[in-house]
Amino acid sequence: MSWFANLKITTKFNIILSLLLLFVFLAAAFFVYHRERSLIDRIAVDNARSIARQIIETREYISSVVKGEPNENYNLVPQVVATNVAKRLTKGSNYYVRQVSLRYRNPENRPDRFEAEMLGLFASKKIAETYRIVQTGNEQTFRYMLPMVAEKSCLECHGRFEEAPPFVQARFPKGHYSYDYRVGEVIGAVSVSIPLADLYRQAGTNFRNDLAYRGLTFCLIILVMGLLVRRAIIDPIRQVSSSISHVTATGSFGDRIPQRSRDEIGELIAAFNGMMEELDLKTRQRTESEDRYRNVLEMAQSAIVTFLADGKLIITNRRAEEIFGLPKGELLGASIYTFLADGDGVRDGIMAYLRDGTGGLVGETTPRKIRDIRGGITEVEMALSVSSSDHNPLFTAILREHVRR
Repeated sequence: MSWFANLKITTKFNIILSLLLLFVFLAAAFFVYHRERSLIDRIAVDNARSIARQIIETREYISSVVKGEPNENYNLVPQVVATNVAKRLTKGSNYYVRQVSLRYRNPENRPDRFEAEMLGLFASKKIAETYRIVQTGNEQTFRYMLPMVAEKSCLECHGRFEEAPPFVQARFPKGHYSYDYRVGEVIGAVSVSIPLADLYRQAGTNFRNDLAYRGLTFCLIILVMGLLVRRAIIDPIRQVSSSISHVTATGSFGDRIPQRSRDEIGELIAAFNGMMEELDLKTRQRTESEDRYRNVLEMAQSAIVTFLADGKLIITNRRAEEIFGLPKGELLGASIYTFLADGDGVRDGIMAYLRDGTGGLVGETTPRKIRDIRGGITEVEMALSVSSSDHNPLFTAILREHVRR
């Protein structure tokens, strides 16, 4: 994940927000899809049930009011009327409706496997209606069936042969299984079929439209939130980072960032501005102190030098330049031990102080001889003190000239 850690905050935020919204989008799409499917299934069941009930009610009504009319007009036979009503109800739709029975007369109207199984369950009174998705070859079909029960009026044609109308007796001889029904017996069912491809086509269209709207909404959310986060968080943090970089490069503590809020980002900016003011004040105070120290150092009649434990000179005054015989530019960085006649002894004393924490000439005034760059000797009294900076001891020597030869 090092590549992610190296990305800018804006990019990280956009990636995290995009992944989060993508997850929400996919979850919403999943639930929307199943909701659409469930809604379509429910509508299909309701419509199929409505069609089946209308056909059964029509058949029962015709059976109860029609008497001898079918002798003159075969289209008034209850089954024929119900069949024609079913055709009209489903005209122009993807619903396929028919009346089926285990006692079929027309081989073309023979129940298929699903219908035969359901008719058997209806006859045993195990179920009152049924619907399910059936696999037929490579296609899936929504199937619905509602049983038809023999009423008293049905027995006028389908009771005893001797009591049947002449047109029925002429069409079906005695002993045919169109006779001998009993009241309450399941005589068949209305079967409704709908190809799933047709049933879910509209659901697919609605689903795609819904995904498009949701996708557009999520993109707008990412854009708006990205702009808000950039304005409220990223830009202020970038300003703080830029100001810190400027301070590092120039050493100037004069930069200030406008504080536009009092939230955590506003508190960060306020703390940064306060830190800049404090550092600016301390820098001016240090500069003034260094100027005063430098002035005092230059006005001193004695040579004053500051050096590290290894002898490297880091501060000198004008009188020290005269005694050592070198200008400041060449003197700084040189070792004081090379200018002391007893340089090795002084170095040993410094090392003893660093080792023991006491003694080693520190806090003492001792006579020393300074050998300048030309070999001249100057006798001085050296007062040595120590201070620390960044955990490194700094040794300051005041060289009061005693005799110069």
